[in-house]
Amino acid sequence: MIRKALLLKIFDAAYMQRWNDKIRPIELIELDKQAHKMVIAYFLGKFEEDNRDFNWIDIIEGGIFELLQRIVITDLKPPIFYKIKEDADKYQQLNEWVYKELQYILSPLGTDFCERFCRYFLKSDDTLNKRILSAAHFYATKWEFNIVEHADPQGYEIDTIRKDLQEKQERYYDLKGMDQLTKHSKYKNFIDLCGQLRFQSRWAHLHRIPKTSVLGHSLFVAILSYLFSLEIKACKKRCVNNYFTGLFHDLPEVLTRDIISPVKRSVEGLSDLIKGYEREQMEKEVYGLIPEEWHPEIRMFTEDEFDSVVTISGERKKSSSKEINETYNDDKFNPKDGELVKAADSLAGFIEASVAIRNGSASPELQYAKLLVKKQYERVNIANINFGEIYADFD
Repeated sequence: MIRKALLLKIFDAAYMQRWNDKIRPIELIELDKQAHKMVIAYFLGKFEEDNRDFNWIDIIEGGIFELLQRIVITDLKPPIFYKIKEDADKYQQLNEWVYKELQYILSPLGTDFCERFCRYFLKSDDTLNKRILSAAHFYATKWEFNIVEHADPQGYEIDTIRKDLQEKQERYYDLKGMDQLTKHSKYKNFIDLCGQLRFQSRWAHLHRIPKTSVLGHSLFVAILSYLFSLEIKACKKRCVNNYFTGLFHDLPEVLTRDIISPVKRSVEGLSDLIKGYEREQMEKEVYGLIPEEWHPEIRMFTEDEFDSVVTISGERKKSSSKEINETYNDDKFNPKDGELVKAADSLAGFIEASVAIRNGSASPELQYAKLLVKKQYERVNIANINFGEIYADFD
């Protein structure tokens, strides 16, 4: 069962400033960086799907485990962390300490999940899935560095960091996706386009601490969707679809900006009009940046993202999470729980509002949003998950 302590620990990444000893034209936040990293991991992973060593679950869980590790060791500068990592014994001791710090909040997820967390950091960094995550981490870091470097090109350590990143880039050219990124500008443009969601603030008209971006929020939704999927013992394909629906569900907002629900509901038919415009802009601006064979999957993640669907005889069919549990919880049906992702999206918004209120925001709009979401879900059961229990944790 997912509890309040874990939810708030994951959300701690929204407070964590990156490059905080360098001149930055904008704030660079850890939650946003990890979200961008997982978008890049998806891109790189799509080029490796035919490799028998590739596994989407390893990519997703590796991303979650690395985020949790980063939250705990936030005070370690990267050079010190990588120095520790070179010493196997010291690195193991560090990760044992990290797990002790997290054990209390991870234990409700079950023994298997906790054991996978511990084993992950003992695995070789040379495995395909770890290398994809490492390459995605590198690319997201380099993307940020380009911003920092532009602000202060002659600054202290800038030249050293630039040379270090150039050397690291060469390590990943054996990955098909990294090779494609260097050859095709449209692929780089896709990563850049997704990265723009780091600059779009949620609840932009309200004073909040911490501020959250659309992309950071999307990763939070993705992680919640995946953990809920584990709780209901979803098949692997269902877990993967739910995670990436969470990660990409707000991608159209890079073209329309974040339009809050009250505005969408304020005029009859406005929500449908916005949805139609989003689809039109996705066709015009996004699909041309990625391989055509990826289009159906990205459509599933971004269009009617909150519908639960299955695929039967090649045809996509609307379903329900209850029906998927009972009949279609099998990889061959390519199931996706839109209802569960929607619940995760609402829970993420509830936590954003709750934390802002706890941190001193007196906005009546945040108070109203918090109460509205809680009331909406306090008696809701989706795929055998009692959401009332989760919201009761915040009473």
